[in-house]
Amino acid sequence: MLFRLLLREVQRVAADHSLILTLLLAPLVYVFFYGSIYQYKAEEEVPIAVVDEDRSGLSQTLITQIDNSQMVNVALRTTLEGAKESMYHGHIQGFLYIEKGMEQKVLSLRQANMVLAVNAARFLPSSEVAGAITQIGLTVGAGVRLQYLQKKGMNTEMSMQEVMPVNVDYRPMFNSRSDYGTFLLPGLIAMILQQTLLIGLAGGSAAERQRGSLAEWMQTAGGNASTALWGKGLFYFLLFCAYAYFFLTVNFRVLELQILGIGWELALITVIFLLSLIPMGIFTGLLFKSQLLATQLMVFSTYPIFLITGYSWPLSEMPPFVKAVSYLLPITPFLGLYQGIVQQGAHITDRLPDLYHLMALWCFYTAICLWKMRRLEKQNTPVHAV
Repeated sequence: MLFRLLLREVQRVAADHSLILTLLLAPLVYVFFYGSIYQYKAEEEVPIAVVDEDRSGLSQTLITQIDNSQMVNVALRTTLEGAKESMYHGHIQGFLYIEKGMEQKVLSLRQANMVLAVNAARFLPSSEVAGAITQIGLTVGAGVRLQYLQKKGMNTEMSMQEVMPVNVDYRPMFNSRSDYGTFLLPGLIAMILQQTLLIGLAGGSAAERQRGSLAEWMQTAGGNASTALWGKGLFYFLLFCAYAYFFLTVNFRVLELQILGIGWELALITVIFLLSLIPMGIFTGLLFKSQLLATQLMVFSTYPIFLITGYSWPLSEMPPFVKAVSYLLPITPFLGLYQGIVQQGAHITDRLPDLYHLMALWCFYTAICLWKMRRLEKQNTPVHAV
């Protein structure tokens, strides 16, 4: 019975050009296209200007160190007004202002100031440039004071304690470079997997109503709604299991992403995730009598869904209504499990609430999908006069 439904779905997909594009072409095109955008993962050589009014050996050393860093490129040295004008025109992403007398203040152990103005309208350059220049400034300043104290007769150990009484050992875990691509790409790949599956399932299920083939679908399943559901979903399950394996091996290798957790645990949660999406997609499609309308809805919902999953912005900071909608999406608990295993090396047992949440949504969408199928079957069953 399931095999006949599988063959039936293969024939229907093969005869529908929109489904062929959605199911066979879109996942591969999307994952390689979007992945290539973030292939380099971190923004480098961000152009800035330097306004050096001190013109001392210390300021030259500081500028050289900044220019030699991988993150920042000193594009020009100019006046304060020239730096502002260049930033307004978009030629630079910020400027560093070094006050006059900085070296003299540092050597006399007084506090010296330098002003870093960054274009915060763009998030990544502002944060990366600020972090890099702050670190370089602290390092150069500490080096100058260390030399000063050594000339006063202090040994190296005592000078280091005086210069840096507290040494912060900063170690970013799981994403050693703290780059944006390593954070975003795994979640983006999971989102592509979900949305292409939902678009195909919703479009294919809506086409059953549009073409009046619901009765034939149920008849092929022997009148059993559960068999009809999983028989239709079997094709999509097998296809997207193959896509998931391809994404997590080939695409991860091409994009230089690592899976820090255990492979079989990742495979298990991916299977549960796909099983929860199948009834959700079929139920969504059965709400519409137009294949085009169902497909358009799923396409336009992609970005809003990604925004409310808690991956790009914490769920705790979202309005209650948005959080409630997010908890109804299988990708929300899946991303918690997936991110823990892929990016942090966690185990399923470390994220049991997310696992229970995902399995509950699987049961929920299966129940309402079967209810919707039985209801439509009754509506399409002719009433014979006695």
